[in-house]
Amino acid sequence: MRPWILSLFALCLAAAASADTLRGAFDAAGPGGGFDKLVQLEPGRVYTGGLLVGPMLVPESAQFVGEEGLDVRIEGGGAVLDLRGGQICVSYCDNRLEIEDCVVVNGNIRFRGVSWEPDRIPTGLVRQVTFFEPHDHAVRLQGCGTGITVERNLFVSAVDTGPDWIYNNGYPFDWIHTGLNVGLSTQGWPSMTENWSFHADPADNADPIKHFGFL
Repeated sequence: MRPWILSLFALCLAAAASADTLRGAFDAAGPGGGFDKLVQLEPGRVYTGGLLVGPMLVPESAQFVGEEGLDVRIEGGGAVLDLRGGQICVSYCDNRLEIEDCVVVNGNIRFRGVSWEPDRIPTGLVRQVTFFEPHDHAVRLQGCGTGITVERNLFVSAVDTGPDWIYNNGYPFDWIHTGLNVGLSTQGWPSMTENWSFHADPADNADPIKHFGFL
């Protein structure tokens, strides 16, 4: 493994003792900058756990349940987000999620929508985020993409956790692979600019699908 990757991993471990929850920071945040929630994280701190913005789709009833969406901006300021197997997800709403300037480990960022309902398609921005060994993918777009910008990010070694699941029934599907650094949707086209993708495993690094692929 390259020395700079080891240094990044060591930094994440060293900061873990002073961890806060991302959900706690979200709940404490107020509006600002045109967003319902402006989450300003502290440089050098670790925030744990995932964050869901918007409702969930219940496969059995095809109903959307849970909290309504909000426009959210996360200003990382160099913080480390240890998602511990979770996600930062904006889900089935027409709201916007922006996240910048942080390190994400042990999880991923997802935008989930359904193309046939315009008010269920999120937009957003992922900029200047370093992803180290994210679970499943670093960034995953599902049923969306238009109005989403993915810019100047560093994606390192997404972890293959087995098949991803089908959104409308929750079952794993062998043709939907994890382990891609960025999983894109054919149901919308994001703006992808100046991103850098790397896999520590030479075989994975030589496979273009392991970097950017449509699922």
